[in-house]
Amino acid sequence: MNTKWMTMAAAVMLAGCGSAQVRGDFPDPARAYPAGGTYVSLDGLRQYAPGMNKQQLYALLGTPHFGEGMWGVREWNYLFNFRRTVGAPPIQCQFQIHFDGKGVAMGQSWKPATCAALLEPAPVAAAPAPPPAAPPPPLRISADALFAFDSAELSGKGRARLDEVVASLGARMGAVSLTVVGFTDRIGSDAYNLRLSQRRANAVRDYLVARGVPAGSVRAEGQGSAQPLVECGKAPHAELVRCLAPNRRVEIAGIGG
Repeated sequence: MNTKWMTMAAAVMLAGCGSAQVRGDFPDPARAYPAGGTYVSLDGLRQYAPGMNKQQLYALLGTPHFGEGMWGVREWNYLFNFRRTVGAPPIQCQFQIHFDGKGVAMGQSWKPATCAALLEPAPVAAAPAPPPAAPPPPLRISADALFAFDSAELSGKGRARLDEVVASLGARMGAVSLTVVGFTDRIGSDAYNLRLSQRRANAVRDYLVARGVPAGSVRAEGQGSAQPLVECGKAPHAELVRCLAPNRRVEIAGIGG
């Protein structure tokens, strides 16, 4: 081949590569088509990764905005717009993809460089903290199992029942915080019932302390006939006493682990 033909062949080869650009040399945004670029989904754009071929990128991102062709082109340029919130002005970024000789993406560039953060994975919303666990219900013990009727002195059976409570605490005994609440039925005056419920709560607290529960970890209070569990109508005294038995009770909060 003579010099003339060699010169012509070289010119043809250069013409075929004329649309290639120097890597990182971004075109003038005013030349973009369509004018102003396009809006793109960030979720879709995050699917981009080096190693994709031009056909895949064309399907994902659409036609380059600066007239680049498919073959013999080492860069594609896009002008993208992003809107973070409704009504906010858009963010405009130039995106450039670099290809190897086989049309496989090797990397990318952004202008301005801060736009690269847009490809970072979308933040994952932190799972809401689970609601705090409800405290375990208080241990409820029938007052009739602890005291004789109308009495605040623990019976032998009552002391044995409280020994079981102490044993259930085990190694936690020194770390618990207990509240002992005494309740009565509605028979008698409110003032009398309040005093009786307090005396019964005190008796239970004192017994627990005597069995090793720290005194500062047990509080006692009386509620009288408040918060009844059952309602009983008019009845002979003995029958009424039996009906109201569930209301006569001692509750110990803080037993649960």
